[in-house]
Amino acid sequence: MKDYEVLHQINEHKVCAIVRGVPKTEIKPLAEALIEGGIKVIEVTFNTEGASEMIETLCEFYPDDFIVGAGTVLDEETARIAILSGAKFVLSPNLNVEVIKMCKRYNVLAVPGVATPTEAMHAWENGAHVVKVFPAGVLGADYIKQLKGPLNQIDMMAVGGVNTSNINEFLNKGASSVGIGGDLVNAELVSQGNFEEIKNRAKAFVEAARGAIK
Repeated sequence: MKDYEVLHQINEHKVCAIVRGVPKTEIKPLAEALIEGGIKVIEVTFNTEGASEMIETLCEFYPDDFIVGAGTVLDEETARIAILSGAKFVLSPNLNVEVIKMCKRYNVLAVPGVATPTEAMHAWENGAHVVKVFPAGVLGADYIKQLKGPLNQIDMMAVGGVNTSNINEFLNKGASSVGIGGDLVNAELVSQGNFEEIKNRAKAFVEAARGAIK
């Protein structure tokens, strides 16, 4: 799947589940709970132990269920590991042009983190067609609306502080998609084996996203 096709799929499904701090032994039951909840896009952060192995597992066992990506990718070396593990998109909390270049080299979607118009434009000029606006909860949905005014050619994913109460506002004010971490893939729920609650949370986010303006 080419990078622009991955972006189209992410924008269509809107909700990306962020897996952080979860033991690799729990990735399968977690994945199944998210599938049952309707999640189609998932990322494993590279500050999670065994991240590359979890990405490999997701790609091997759930190739038709998820678009699998890597998160918290801070440098080009980590980006290459993520890509070789099977990641179809690579997210960063920061803007690193070398990470974008590595992704472009392998036709993998780069999603660099930005917080200003200058960073967003710099990412675009270096080949990124989507940026991760982070921390979205601090910046607010109106900030994305303002960014999209002059930069409407750039897709924006809102990450950080997005929940079921504000997801519609972010999507309605210009975010093409959102990334959800602890409010969905809660490490404590995973440690308790409470995958039913994770499934229910996934359903709530998916349903809330459907209510946004297309």
